[in-house]
Amino acid sequence: MAELKLFRTSSSPFVLRVVWALDLKGIQYDNIFEDLSNKSSLLLQYNPIYKKVPVLVHNGKPLLESLVILEYIDEIWKQTPILPEDPSERATARFWAKFGDDKVLPSIWNAFIKQGKDQEEAIVTAQENLGCVERQLTGKKFFNGETIGLVDLAFGWLANLLSVFEEVCGVTLIDHEKFPLLLEWIQNFADAPIIKESWPPRDKLITRYQALHEVHTSKEAPK
Repeated sequence: MAELKLFRTSSSPFVLRVVWALDLKGIQYDNIFEDLSNKSSLLLQYNPIYKKVPVLVHNGKPLLESLVILEYIDEIWKQTPILPEDPSERATARFWAKFGDDKVLPSIWNAFIKQGKDQEEAIVTAQENLGCVERQLTGKKFFNGETIGLVDLAFGWLANLLSVFEEVCGVTLIDHEKFPLLLEWIQNFADAPIIKESWPPRDKLITRYQALHEVHTSKEAPK
């Protein structure tokens, strides 16, 4: 039997992608929980470049970076595929997953940590990016169609964290008027049993991101 270990934290959105993919495919693995303020020697050994989670260790070989890990999982374990068979559709899925990490996530984070006029500008940018994502859901339950796929897992943090960000910083980024399809997707994704099982407690997320918000906004405040 293959040895499979996941170095993780309990609530990292990047870790959760890997957790969801493994659980969707019914793969057994060992969780190795890390304290990122006191990283283990094994984590540093397996990921000496970035020194972060997730790290998936398969038969002693470390795999790094969540989107790379998702593709590896799909290549090794063929059941419940998360990428389409068609090469052009696979390439498109990779594009949108990368768009989420390169454009959507940073723009929403900026809207979360900025203040005043800077925050207003960040919200506009974030909503423009979210509009691109919204259009990909036309006529679909999930980005992958009727089942959860790579892009759904990549954007899972939206269903997980967006409402937390909105509550903590007191802004609304997604509403029913502008983003009806995205809101419906969030509900469909969050309601999937395999996703629900590993959902971090909301109160702990609120506490964590309130602290982060205070740190970042205090840096932004005029002296």
